[in-house]
Order: sequence, then structure tokens, then C-alpha cells
Amino acid sequence: MSTAKAQVKTFKDTDSDVQSTLISLESFLAQFYNMEDGYKYEWNHGAVEKTKTMNQEQTTIYLLLSRLFCKTKAFEQMGGLTAETDIMTSKDQLRRPDIAFFSGVQINKMKKGKNQLPKWVAEIISETDNINRVEKKLDEYFAAGIKVVWHIYPSAQKVYVYTAPDQVTICMGDTICSGAPVLPDFQVSAKTLFGN
Repeated sequence: MSTAKAQVKTFKDTDSDVQSTLISLESFLAQFYNMEDGYKYEWNHGAVEKTKTMNQEQTTIYLLLSRLFCKTKAFEQMGGLTAETDIMTSKDQLRRPDIAFFSGVQINKMKKGKNQLPKWVAEIISETDNINRVEKKLDEYFAAGIKVVWHIYPSAQKVYVYTAPDQVTICMGDTICSGAPVLPDFQVSAKTLFGN
């Protein structure tokens, strides 16, 4: 783990107020790893980024995706979807994507304490999320080797399905959101995802 000192940013709900001090990754893990205050904390090149944990509406999306995932080949091969699981996307970035897919092989490695990068992630975007941070995280995910990223917008009832930072399918209504090429048989219409 990195021992470098880094800038810490603590954001209020509006993401407008920033308070800075210096801490290491080890200090981040000691101070924020098990904090239970309704927020999730990520470490980004030393900056501590604070966002709300999934609410009940977002959790219903996760649960629907979990049920659909049970019908995939990846599920038969002991893969799984997780919520807010820590991943190191680089030596200086610890992230907790809202939803991530790990293969059965990856899950076995995780049991042994080995960091694994999912190939598919979804972020459920709330009205309080900072869009600039969302976009930077998208680039970060692809730079780390993640192959498919879904940005789910419940308030707009749209899903942006990225297969590269500049390749996106916008799903709404009957348009099918696909996990391909990572999860080709993991598909759902936007209308179904949002309970319409």
C-alpha cells in the first residue's frame, strides 16, 4: 500500500465545501474504511471523496439487476454482483462502485485477499452527484481495465452504457441495456429497470 501523504477533501452533501489535510492510504483505511454514517468514502490520489451510500430506490435497482444476473452464464460459473465493494483501480485510487461484477475465479482470489478489478460496473447517479467527478471516474475505470460501465440515472430514467469512454449507448424506454462484451446475456430494458 502507498504510504505517500495526500490531500484529503471532505465534501458536504452539496459537494461545495472542501476541507483539506494530509493523510496516507493507511490513515484513510483507519479513519474511513468502517465508518457507518450514511456515506461511502473513496480514496483518489489521496483525496477522500465522500458520497451518499445507496438509498432505497437505488437498492431496488441493485436487487432487480441481481435477480436478472441469476439467469446468466456468469452466475452459473459462480460469478456475482456486489454492492459498494472496495477495489484498487491503481496504487493511488480506492473506489467503491455502486454495483460490480466479479467472476467466480476473481471471487476465489478475493477470498485470499487479492485485489480484483471487475470488468463490469454500474454507478447509480443521484441528483447530488458531482458530474465532473462522475466523468473523471469513468475515465479512471477504463484506464484500470474495466470493460463496461453503466451510468444509471433514476430521475431521468436513462442508462448510459459505456464500452469505452467515447462509446456510449443511451438506453431509455424499451431500449435494451446490455452487459456485452463482458456479460452478453445480461440484458434489461430501461423501462423494466426503472419499474415501468
